Formats: sequence, C-alpha cells, structure tokens
Amino acid sequence: MELYEQSLKSIKEGNVVKGEIVEVNKEYVLVDIGYKSEGQIRISEFFDSEGNLTAKVGDKIDVLLVRKEDKNGRIILSKEKAAEVKLWDEVKEIYRKNGTIRGKITFQVKGGLSVDIGLNAFLPGSQVDLRPVKNMDNLVGTEHDFKIIKYDKWQRNIVLSRRAVLDEERKAHRKEAFDLIEKDAICGGIVTNITHYGLFVDLGGIDGLVHISNISWGRTGHPSEIHQIGDKITVKVLNIDREKERISLGIKQLTPSPGSEAGEKYPE
Repeated sequence: MELYEQSLKSIKEGNVVKGEIVEVNKEYVLVDIGYKSEGQIRISEFFDSEGNLTAKVGDKIDVLLVRKEDKNGRIILSKEKAAEVKLWDEVKEIYRKNGTIRGKITFQVKGGLSVDIGLNAFLPGSQVDLRPVKNMDNLVGTEHDFKIIKYDKWQRNIVLSRRAVLDEERKAHRKEAFDLIEKDAICGGIVTNITHYGLFVDLGGIDGLVHISNISWGRTGHPSEIHQIGDKITVKVLNIDREKERISLGIKQLTPSPGSEAGEKYPE
C-alpha cells in the first residue's frame, strides 16, 4: 500500500504520462494511467480529419493529466494537450540546436504570414525571402522549412524565418558556384540592389557588380533609370577575384563598341 500511495504522488496535474485505452464508448475513451481509476478523454479528440475514429482498446497513448479529480471524482485527461506539450518540447530542442521545422503557410496577417507547424507560428514579412516579396498571398498553402528565431511558451508565441534557411542554402552553394564560374562567361542574373555606382546582380548564389561604366556605351545617369530591383538581365563576366570573392560584370560588353564600327560608318 505504501508503494502504491507513493506511485500516485508521482502522477501530477500538467504532466504527460503514458496510458492504455481500456474502453471506448459514445462519449468518452477510458485510459488506464496507473492511477486509482481510469481517466476520461472526450471521444471528439480521437476523430481524424475525415471523421474516422482512431481509438481502440489496447492502444498505448500519451496523455496529459488535466485534473486528478473533478467535482464528480473523475480523472480528466487530454490526448490533444499531450501532443501540444510534446510539440513545445520539440520547438525548444530545434531552437537550441539551430535546426529547422516544417510548416505550412495558412494565411496572411498584419506584418507577415501565419504558419501551421502543429502550433500556430508567425512569419514576419522581412523573414519570408532573401528579397522583398511583393505578393505574399501567393505563398498561402505552400510548405517550407523554417528556422525558429524566437519562442515564448507562456505567451504562446513562435517567430519563424524562412530567409535564414534560404541564406544557409545560398552560402552552401556559393563556394561551389564560385569555383564553376569562368571569365568571359555569359550569365543570366537578377538585379538585387542598385547604388549610384552600379548594379548588384545575383547569378544564382553569388553576387556580382556591374559598375556604372559597364552598363552602357553611352552616357549613363543613375542606374535606377535603366534597371529596377528584380529585373532579369544578361551579363558578361569581366573579372573574377577568387581570393576576395568579387566578380565584375558588364552589360555593354554584350554589344559591339561603337568605336569598332566607326571604320565602316565613316570611311577615310
């Protein structure tokens, strides 16, 4: 009896414990967790998305002890809350190890997107992609891997980043792409940034610079008068500094120099 009483003390409200289903009726599923009597879980917790009952006698399940005894002396358990506790533990472990978690973008909210990772999480607009996304609605319903950049279990707040995952992938491919690129190669790229001295172009994992002097054979004003961020352009690789990981690109070099045609246009 002493050993039995001692074992009951180890079962505390709020803890996740293992149990075995001993009975399934119309309203409740009864689960034996080694306490004085079986605990009850509402049968609604055991229907899947298609309305099929997933509980059967003999199944071993994890449950959360909600209340040892309510006013009627019943033990109240929850399978859904046990799963939620385990998810929070998983979030904590992924955050600690700087890992990733899979999630589905469900809808747009103020400042970003809502993501279902088993728990509701927030993806700020600044963390959606490496570049600004014009229409975030296009991402609703898509699945991605995310980094957890902040979480607070008590506030039920989880903040995610897809940008961090993409940035890691980008860095992994950067060296490989840098080793493959050759001088005088003709490449397609996307304009990622514009300054007064030129265009930064993403060549698929590595960035190069088109200096303002290499944009056009004619006089060039501010580069933004010719190209916009997000433009897809074709460039020529003029120079590669593998030590400093810098690539010089040109646009005007894809067309003949006006000077080279002068002899044909203007005979002596």
